[in-house]
Amino acid sequence: MYYCIILCFSLPFVIFGFIFFPQEPKFTITNATLTQFNFNSSNNTLDYNLALNMTIRNPNKRVGIYYRRIQVIGNYRKKRFSLVSLTTLPFYQGHKNTIDLHQLVVQGSQLVKFGKREVSQFNSETASGIYSINVQLALRIKARYGKFKSRNYKPYRKIDCKLKVPLSFNETSTAIGFKATRCGNVHFFSDPDAD
Repeated sequence: MYYCIILCFSLPFVIFGFIFFPQEPKFTITNATLTQFNFNSSNNTLDYNLALNMTIRNPNKRVGIYYRRIQVIGNYRKKRFSLVSLTTLPFYQGHKNTIDLHQLVVQGSQLVKFGKREVSQFNSETASGIYSINVQLALRIKARYGKFKSRNYKPYRKIDCKLKVPLSFNETSTAIGFKATRCGNVHFFSDPDAD
């Protein structure tokens, strides 16, 4: 009898979990065009021009996502050189849906202090023509579970997109040699630090 009562009370929660337990969305940088990436050691200035194409896939059948803010953060050798807020927001992503974001431009000039090691690595990548750039995405979102909407919140971590970007000399052409890169550290619905 005791087990029957526990089963009756827990079964709805288990069913609810199977129906609504959401999967994390998938972020992919499908193209990256880098037309400028110059470091001037005399004044520690990094000049950059990076354009990104990105897809966001919501694999969930019953959970939609409202994107309220997306910030694109550019890092090179763990030094931040850019922070850009996208102007295409806000938007809603429905169930089993893919959204394409094109020409996300990260452009400007930034004071960056590199040590000897970082300058040496920069020079080595300049010689090869391919740069290791870490793009992070900081978001503010709202989830929709059927008719219920959550409050606006920030995911637990910034999304990491570790890119190998070849220098391109033509802004309109697809970067030769760039491989589409799946981003990691996506935690919209799960806490990575939870036990």
